[in-house]
Amino acid sequence: MNSTSSPTPLRRSTTDKKISGVAGGLADHLGLDPTLVRAGFAVSILFSGAGLVAYLLLLAIVPKDDAMPAAATPAAAA
Repeated sequence: MNSTSSPTPLRRSTTDKKISGVAGGLADHLGLDPTLVRAGFAVSILFSGAGLVAYLLLLAIVPKDDAMPAAATPAAAA
């Protein structure tokens, strides 16, 4: 596997989140659409409950990313 691009680190998203950013960060790490990851968690929660355990573990273990939205960054002094 000779990939020239390095994978993004697993972090909770601060920009693409609905509850805490776990699904958004996981989707970014895996290169998937966040809606698919959220749907996977929902189906897993409904059928076995394992999705809730996985979500809570990821919430506790995975750090937040440090990205700030563009509107929140201070403007440069002119």
